[in-house]
Amino acid sequence: MTDEQINREHDGSVRNMRSYDPPLDPGIAEAVEILQAAGVETFESCQGGAGHTYPEPAIRFHGERPEGFRALGVALQNGLRVQNLRRVWRIEDGEPTGPCWEMTFHGILPRRTP
Repeated sequence: MTDEQINREHDGSVRNMRSYDPPLDPGIAEAVEILQAAGVETFESCQGGAGHTYPEPAIRFHGERPEGFRALGVALQNGLRVQNLRRVWRIEDGEPTGPCWEMTFHGILPRRTP
């Protein structure tokens, strides 16, 4: 894919790294990468806090009913501190659109070191 680069880890393993425009907020980037590596179709994220769209770190993703619970399992198995998991219908031009899933987290998520 044109938006992915192959990146070699110190142990020789390979992982895909996508480039984003605009770039991911540093406080949510690892959580997005963990979910995407598991096949979760994320489409919006924010590290939250002052000057950001969300008050807390959040990731939105597509999927039917089971996808939210699958994503929750992936997040918990990877040590992410999930605060909420919810189904969201946004109101656009006075009409509900969606639903999509939204996962929020406790605090900014620092990158783990290998």
